[in-house]
Amino acid sequence: MERYSYKPAPRFHGHGPVFLGLELEINTPSGEKRDCAEMALRHVGSLGYLKEDCSIDCGFEIVTHPMSYAWAMDHFPWRMLSDLADDGADGFENGMHVHISRDAFDSPSHVYRWMKFLHRNAKQVTTLARRTSEQWAAFYESDRRNIKDYAKGFKGDRYRAINTQNDHTFELRVFASTVEPREVKAALGLSAASVEYTRTLRVSDVVHRGGWTWRAFVSWLRDHAEYAPLSSELEELACAS
Repeated sequence: MERYSYKPAPRFHGHGPVFLGLELEINTPSGEKRDCAEMALRHVGSLGYLKEDCSIDCGFEIVTHPMSYAWAMDHFPWRMLSDLADDGADGFENGMHVHISRDAFDSPSHVYRWMKFLHRNAKQVTTLARRTSEQWAAFYESDRRNIKDYAKGFKGDRYRAINTQNDHTFELRVFASTVEPREVKAALGLSAASVEYTRTLRVSDVVHRGGWTWRAFVSWLRDHAEYAPLSSELEELACAS
């Protein structure tokens, strides 16, 4: 298991431009940390690694190298999550973070549209994320006012819904940790789909078709079957309108 500061050179899996890196904070039963860690390492293989995290009393953080959304859906070791659950591990009161490559965005205006969409729909995003956290992943009005600056490269506070401090990624920190595969798939789905949805969003879409609204996003999802796990989770949470 690596130290918290460990950051190897990234190994990219799948085809870009949108790459996602997952960080999953896991609790383990007392006395079972070593066995759970060894099992997780067998599953994750060269895709990622395990790190110590001082915010976890007994457990570890699973970190992946960058993956395209399609690659993750097909190749992420989903069985690992079920095996962790069977061994008594969980994500209770921990976080799940998704790093999104800055190179996924076409321009600063694309970054602006993406951040604007997430901030305008913070209620629905946090419902899907299954948590709100003023301490670790806050949606602040001051950040919403500063979106133009963030889109141009200004780096704000780390402990926000969108962490802008990293040179090569934006970190979407809003999600509660989990060992439920469907919840991880939905988190990866929102991360990728929100980037693609805002890629082609134009002023006419906003003015005439309510492009900033969650309803418009959900309607767009229905035409993109690759995000079916996200759509299903939105239905399950009554968050699809």
